Amino acid sequence: MSVVSTGYELNGRVAQKRRTREALIAAARELVAQGLTPTVEAAAEAATISRTTAYRYFPSQRALLAAAHPETAAESLLPPNPPEDVAARLDLVVTAFTQVVLDTEPQARTMLRLSLEASPEERSQLALRQGRAIKWLEEALAPLQPAVPAAEVRRLALAIRSATGIEALVWLTDVGGLSRNEATNLMRWSARAMLATALTDQAGATKKLPRRPANHTRSRP
Repeated sequence: MSVVSTGYELNGRVAQKRRTREALIAAARELVAQGLTPTVEAAAEAATISRTTAYRYFPSQRALLAAAHPETAAESLLPPNPPEDVAARLDLVVTAFTQVVLDTEPQARTMLRLSLEASPEERSQLALRQGRAIKWLEEALAPLQPAVPAAEVRRLALAIRSATGIEALVWLTDVGGLSRNEATNLMRWSARAMLATALTDQAGATKKLPRRPANHTRSRP
């Protein structure tokens, strides 16, 4: 997620200020990776930057943690020359997405907690709530169109996202007692099951459509 720079950062020695900001973010990410939820003061100390200076960049802990969330700038999780088969495409994307979740689990857990504590306005700015995964899933499901309406494709993407992100990982491991490997395998299974159900439902709806009567022309005697 792109976090807007403060006015302080946009004036004067911009390059040096950018380096200072990046140092604070790197320190915060390292602390989060250790299982901590760093304050602005803790990040400043780890980056050997004064607290006063740090607060010029990040006026609150929430602003710091939002900036420190791992950036996943990928426009797509599909490989070059992806398959046309929608099930294969979906499995590739879900596998890649769940790996991203595993690789950034400490940070993602922190962002999940923040999203639950934040106000609606603050929540909308968090990386966890930017809908990137939904776009990746919609791309995987793109071959379903035009046979499946766009609204139904999005509905399916939303359903799959609800069963494959950090929220699902937390529940499956912390509550369900699964290992992370078991949890990710179950996420992939859930995605395949949802796709199969959607395809079955769509086939059933197509069969129920009224058929247009054949235009038979009676032959003259």
